[in-house]
Amino acid sequence: MIDWLDFKSIKREVKLESVLRHYRVELRRSGKDQHRGCCPIHRGEGREAFHVNLARNVFHCFACGAGGTVLDLVAAMERSSLYDAAQKLRTMAASSSRSRPSPNEKELVTKRRKVSLPLTFTLREVDSAHPYLADRRISQETALEFGVGFYAGPGLMSGRLVIPIHNASGDLIAYCDRSVDRSQPRYRVPPGFAKSEILFNMHRAAATGESAVVVVEGFFDCMKLHQAGIRSVVALMGSALYEPQRCALVGRFRHVVVMLDGDVTGRKAGKTVAGRLRPHCTVQVVELLLGTQPDQLSTEAVRGILSPTLQRRLAVW
Repeated sequence: MIDWLDFKSIKREVKLESVLRHYRVELRRSGKDQHRGCCPIHRGEGREAFHVNLARNVFHCFACGAGGTVLDLVAAMERSSLYDAAQKLRTMAASSSRSRPSPNEKELVTKRRKVSLPLTFTLREVDSAHPYLADRRISQETALEFGVGFYAGPGLMSGRLVIPIHNASGDLIAYCDRSVDRSQPRYRVPPGFAKSEILFNMHRAAATGESAVVVVEGFFDCMKLHQAGIRSVVALMGSALYEPQRCALVGRFRHVVVMLDGDVTGRKAGKTVAGRLRPHCTVQVVELLLGTQPDQLSTEAVRGILSPTLQRRLAVW
């Protein structure tokens, strides 16, 4: 005789959070009651495709299309029917009611990462023809495309060069400002800006559709290579590659060219970055002459450094 199960009651009594913890799914908080992370069902690309709403007790993966309630999740994880999933949930509920979680039990949510939300404003009257840009050999066309320029308006960024920063979706999330007269600090970003989560120019690089990308350190390195026709280029905004940046690169590109600054720090960092990427994609390290930075190179020098094969792979414009 088949044991009758009340699906509605089980879905109400068993919390999605406890099921996710049972399957050791680690997510990050992305809003009130909202969490996201890698999908435990298909375990494919899209490190934040799996979305969970704990208040509503539902989930959805925007990569594989799976979604529903705790019943659907267990059925998908166990490759079973809804009835078998309900039986497992009932067993899990009975087991959890007899024992309390240990204080040392691993939490569902990992340490909350900083997330930079889209800005609700844009700076007006930014001068993309400022002499500082010409001194850095950035053309007005490139400056206009990147939205870079001297800002004379009100606020903390007044009298400094402003550089818009976008997330991978193309949303404006921050402005970095830079001094144009050697005053300190040279660069400033807003307090709490999640630099480790972002690759500068990722939205433009991804939009090229290329399978290869060049990774540089700074904003001007990136703009200079873009100006030289290398449109698939991103900047680390430093010499360190953070885990979210690594995931973004290997999730989108099959070949990465690491071209960091030609100093001791840059060369050492280049090898470290390449080592972290190699298990997941093909990597080429371009070592510049000692004391040379990508933004100091001419268009001819940039194309001379990159091999013809690599230029074809990057679809140099």
